[in-house]
Amino acid sequence: MGEMHKKHIFALPLTLLGLGLWASHPSPITPETITGSTIVNAEQLIEFAHQVPDLVIIDSRIRGDRKQGYIETSISLPNIDTHCGSLARLIANKATPVLFYCNGVKCGRSGGAVKIAVDCGYTAIYWFRSGFQEWLAKRYPYLQEVILTFTLPPQTLPPTRLVDGRQTRLMRR
Repeated sequence: MGEMHKKHIFALPLTLLGLGLWASHPSPITPETITGSTIVNAEQLIEFAHQVPDLVIIDSRIRGDRKQGYIETSISLPNIDTHCGSLARLIANKATPVLFYCNGVKCGRSGGAVKIAVDCGYTAIYWFRSGFQEWLAKRYPYLQEVILTFTLPPQTLPPTRLVDGRQTRLMRR
């Protein structure tokens, strides 16, 4: 075998080993921490919500995710709609405690929203990094958006006619 072939045969097992390690240990999308925020778990969120009545909880997921469930009192503000202006409309005082969450550590939506809030100057930022995935796993209560669709039966209205530009009902005899 030529020198070139030996190098490729040796490199193949190392490449496969590297792929195996990468596949078995996928890294989460979200960072472990975000400067300017405090990470909380589900129990801390519950305790904090009871102790701090003006806590604003923001659900950074897309609105469709709320059909699967959401944490009570949370406000839907998808990360793609999060900017200094949208935050200011919801939270005028930048010292107001605000908590962000999304679907879990593999969901980057709340982490992105936290970074935006930090950049906008908010100072009391909390991040439920494990998000709704942890909430469901621990079987905590949640709400679901229900979309009702129904068809109203057509109304039977008495016949009308125009009189002097106004619509009036015809009198039946």
